Order: sequence, then structure tokens, then C-alpha cells
Amino acid sequence: MTATNGKTLRLHMPQWQGGNLEEYHLSSKVLSWLLPASRGPEEIVPVPSPGDSPAPAIEDGILARKALLDQARAARAAIERHRPDRILMIGGDCLVDLAPIAYLNKHYRGTVGVLWIDAHPDVQTPKDFHQGNAQVLAMLLGEGDPDFLAEVDVPVDPTKVMYAGLDEWSPPENEFLVRMGLRRTGSAELAESSSSVLKWIEQVGIEYLAIHFDVDAIRPQSFRPMLFNKPGAGDGFLAGVPRGRLEPKHVLRLLGDVAGACDIVGLAITEYISWDATQTRKLLAQLPLIGA
Repeated sequence: MTATNGKTLRLHMPQWQGGNLEEYHLSSKVLSWLLPASRGPEEIVPVPSPGDSPAPAIEDGILARKALLDQARAARAAIERHRPDRILMIGGDCLVDLAPIAYLNKHYRGTVGVLWIDAHPDVQTPKDFHQGNAQVLAMLLGEGDPDFLAEVDVPVDPTKVMYAGLDEWSPPENEFLVRMGLRRTGSAELAESSSSVLKWIEQVGIEYLAIHFDVDAIRPQSFRPMLFNKPGAGDGFLAGVPRGRLEPKHVLRLLGDVAGACDIVGLAITEYISWDATQTRKLLAQLPLIGA
């Protein structure tokens, strides 16, 4: 059912400060290179490389707040230059999806549904956690730092949000999820079918859908390029942080099913980390005639 008419903007945003991981910068560029050629307009949101940036500091409860706000505004400006009907966002940390979803929800007069495929809710606020990638959905729903909220002209309707693959969350996140009445379907249910998501689309009457796909929704054992698979990390690495439990085939089937039920107007691919590329870059920098 996804339409093919209208303008699709491909937006590349190698943002790394929201997740405080330098590897997102290079990995986003690798992901962009892997894509087939675009048949529509493309924009690259300028993001300084980690080597050209000062060490991120916490500002008003948000790490690298000014840089992230500048980049969100640059993404919005790039989108508004084209006024697209659809957006493919290649990130970068999860905060890259602020501008695309905010634009699409305004463009479609507050009717856009949001399918959040993620192992984490991303609804924390500066009082809970200082990284912007963990706050982005709360911002889109109208809660958080006032300057970031100013980038969301039409907050997303909570009834039009559903999580896919979310199995664990913290007490502060639970308070937000319950208060907002956000729906979810866990990984075990999605392993069987997409019926819960399709039922939500039908019940709420979602015609236009934006999909946020954080690759950490997938089992780390089934998909190597993500944070949890950092080479050399010990068994205690990120202990207590929820891991995704979906298989790649579950995600692909889900996206195919929802594409048959509504018009997908947005897709963001986030938090991809090419460990092979980052290790290769480090090695190359030490070779004769290449390194300093």
C-alpha cells in the first residue's frame, strides 16, 4: 500500500554526540555508501567529526546540547528546502529522527503514526539521563528540553505510537509509558506474526506511518554491527542495559506487512556501528605514508 508517487528525500546525518559514541560518525557514512543509488534528492547534514570537536560536556542536563540542537536545526532546514512527502534518514544516533518525524507529522497535519523498533523506549528526559538519543521520542511527544521541543511544531499523538521489540524498561520509563498510554508488542509476539501491529494500524486508522529502526532491536548474536558487539569488550560490558531479541527476518517481515497496510512516509536507520570499518581506520592511520 506504500505509495510511489511524491518526493522522497534521502537525508544523511552522521551524528554521534547524542549517543556519545565516535563510531557513529564513520559508521553512518559506511551505511550511506552501502545503499543503492537514490532516485530523488539527497542532503548531508553537516556534523563535525569527533577529531574536530571538543569533548562533549553536559549542558542543561544534555550532553553536547548546543551541537545537537544546531544539528537538529540544520536537519530541519535541509528538509524544508525540499518539502518532501517521504524521508529516508540514515544515522547516526537515535536523535537524528527528531527533525524527520516532526516535519512529517506537521506535513500530514498531525496524523502520522510512529512505529518505534527499538530495545529501548527513548523517553527519558534531562533529569533522568543526559544523552539525547535516549530522549528523542519524549521530545516528539512534547516533553523534554524546551529548545528541542520548539523544533516539534505538532507533537505526535500518543495513540499513534507503538513500540516493536521492546521487552524491558526502567521505572522512570515505565511511568512515562503508562502515563502516555503507549502501546507495545514484544519480541516474542513479533517472532510469531505482525498481527498486533497490523491491528493497531487498523484500530487507530493510521494512513501514514514513520518507522524508527534502531538496529539494537536485533539480537546481538544475529547482527554484528551494533554497540553491544564492541570488539574486546568483556562480559560485563553495558551490564543491565537491555539487548534486543528480534531476528533480522522478524524485522523484514514486519516492515513488509506494515507496508501493505499503510503508506510508509518515513524510515530512519539508527545506531549502526561498523566495527570492521572503525578497526580498519585505526590500523590504516598507523601505516607508513598514511599516518602522521
